[in-house]
This record gives sequence, structure tokens and C-alpha cells, in this order.
Amino acid sequence: MPWRQVAVLVFWVFPAVSTAEMYTWIDDQGVAHFTDIKPGGREHKQVELRRPSLIPMRENISRGERVSTINRQVNRSLEGDHGGNRKASAQQEARELKRKNARCTGYRERLERIQQQLRAGYSNDKGNRLRRQRREVSQKLSRECLLG
Repeated sequence: MPWRQVAVLVFWVFPAVSTAEMYTWIDDQGVAHFTDIKPGGREHKQVELRRPSLIPMRENISRGERVSTINRQVNRSLEGDHGGNRKASAQQEARELKRKNARCTGYRERLERIQQQLRAGYSNDKGNRLRRQRREVSQKLSRECLLG
């Protein structure tokens, strides 16, 4: 059992401790090459490797939710409902939600029709047009329905 712990320690510690060296050089045809082995007899430069930047997705999602909440609050305040008739506001929100759901359903149906046409076969011009339409409708669906 102790040998497993030592093996795990070796595999985790040594790659972190070792420093990778990268070299670049240009051959006779002007092609740039990158390698981790020092090219002997050739003029070369050592490339400085920087640590990759890591962005935790959890923070992006929570920030996105906060921005969406703020956008909704701003939109409500711009609509002119300053604490007046709350019942009318709830009805407006229900109507708007119904319109949004209908629009999203329309986008999904349109995407399905385009997909069926693409599966059925097409000429190059028609295929390019269908792919462009699919891209546009998919972007609208994402922006308006999925991202909120």
C-alpha cells in the first residue's frame, strides 16, 4: 500500500516541478518549427512559456445570472410601472411570457424544417442558403429563448 502512495506522489509532484523548455527555429524554406528538444547546430531561440489562465465557469454563470437580474429590473423600471398597479403588471408579464414562448416555439419549428430540408438533399447554392438560415435562426433562439 505505501508504494502506491509514493507512486501517486511521484506522478503528481515531478510534472509540476519540471520546467518545459520550448525552442523555435526556421528552416531553409522559411518554415517555422517548434520543439521541446534543443536543435543542435541550428540557430534557434528559446520560447518563454507562460502559465495558462484559468477562468472558473461557476463565476461566469453567477455573474451572468446577476446581469440578467439587473437587466430585468432596469427593463421593468423603464416600462413606467413605478409601484402602481401590480395586477396589471403581472398580466403584462404573463402576456409577454406567452408571446416569448410562442416566438421560441416558432424558432424551434423553423429550425426543424430547415434540418429536414438539409437531410433531404440539396444543391450547393440551396445548401449554403439553408445553412445560413439555420445559423441565423439558431442564434435568435439562443439569444432570445435560451440565454434569456
